[in-house]
Amino acid sequence: MRKFVEKYCEKSGTTTHPEEEVTEAVILGLARHQDELGRPLCPCRFYPDKQAEVQHRTWICACDDMQIYKYCHCLLFVNEEGLPITEYLPEEHEGRQMYGEVKDPTPDKGRPLRDKAEERERERQERPS
Repeated sequence: MRKFVEKYCEKSGTTTHPEEEVTEAVILGLARHQDELGRPLCPCRFYPDKQAEVQHRTWICACDDMQIYKYCHCLLFVNEEGLPITEYLPEEHEGRQMYGEVKDPTPDKGRPLRDKAEERERERQERPS
């Protein structure tokens, strides 16, 4: 998992959280899910059915939010100050509301699924409150 995280940081232009304990906790959670489920399911969320989530793939690291918006809920992939990148999030997204707009220091890297942003926003708006 550490090698994956290191390579994904390079690929996405992010860094791990400056507080080592944060990074370590997330990496250990990803590794535990890799061992238990065969996939690195995001450890920062609650899942009524982890196997169903693995099949759905939304929260497999690097999750859809990271690949679409370059936003990491777990604070594993962040900027140098330890803040998640929120620049590409929709205005109403909880990440934008919590952290404000955090600019992407490396806009030329990451976001391989950026073309899915509009589709994701439509889905979010169609969900019942």
